[in-house]
Amino acid sequence: MSQKKYIRDLGELKIIKIIDNLIFEKTGKELIQDDSFFFSLKKLDFQNNLILNSDMFVSTTDAPKQMNFRQIGRKSVLMNISDLMVKGVRPKGIIISLGIPNTLSMNFFDELMNGIIDYCKKWNLDYIGGDLNKTKELIINPTVFGFKDPSMIIFRSGIHIGDILVINSKFGLTGVGFDILVRKKGNLKKYPKYKRSILSVLEPIDPGEEAYILANNSLATSSIDSSDGLAKSLRDLMLVNPHIGFEIDFNDNLIHKEALLYSQEYNFPLEKLIFEGGEEFIQIFTISSNNIETAQKKAKEGGGKLFKIGKVISEEKIYFKKNNTKLEIKYQGFEHFK
Repeated sequence: MSQKKYIRDLGELKIIKIIDNLIFEKTGKELIQDDSFFFSLKKLDFQNNLILNSDMFVSTTDAPKQMNFRQIGRKSVLMNISDLMVKGVRPKGIIISLGIPNTLSMNFFDELMNGIIDYCKKWNLDYIGGDLNKTKELIINPTVFGFKDPSMIIFRSGIHIGDILVINSKFGLTGVGFDILVRKKGNLKKYPKYKRSILSVLEPIDPGEEAYILANNSLATSSIDSSDGLAKSLRDLMLVNPHIGFEIDFNDNLIHKEALLYSQEYNFPLEKLIFEGGEEFIQIFTISSNNIETAQKKAKEGGGKLFKIGKVISEEKIYFKKNNTKLEIKYQGFEHFK
């Protein structure tokens, strides 16, 4: 890494060279230096669809102050591949456009790029190239792509009344994590009891294999990645599946025990932690009641889990059942610009 202290001490070409050297050092591959970027299709079946996703990471809205630059780099890649993986698609390549303040130190830039490249390497993603610009804040805009037989992709649409609603991980950790990190300005040292919750925000767990298993066995009728909270994710499913709603069982299958503990200790509404957390990257599926046992069995055989949390109903509302009472969820979810 250069002995220069800040991005402003270098030029665009030197920064690109630093990125190129890091990629070659870690993967043995080089960035493509051309007007466009190329990915070989020789080994692929051309009947497959090309599937892409691009989610922008903006430091002022997506990075709590306690998040280090390696964690920022890792999460910027994770949030993009998660949307492909929940469709049952394995990511193959990535293009990353970077907006970098010229006041960013080279040490932080080094951490950032190592976080990005190491996570790409973990998933065997080809880092092909991207764009580089000077910006007022750190912006990371990856585009991830993969390939899949269209008949084996799990779309958002396809839900039937009576389908079972399932998840591959329990909710509540990020709700706790964001409350500690953002509202209370806390950290791991101050809240060691809630380590898993804090790390769920700073270092989210890897997406699971459940979507691949369900997709390759045609067992799911829909899927979505929960990045804006459970309530918002369910409303997103309702947008493309008219005349349906959800009834959720508010129990141990849904609720992570650490969220329950936090709710009790700090008198924080448990429903808010579960339904409004956001950035969980939990996979949500609907599965025909006829296939649910097979789906759970195959997920377990593949090292995953599927938790039943409710069912699809004919009323266009979202309810949850708690203590023998059925309550409606009115929360609409996070929206940019509101």
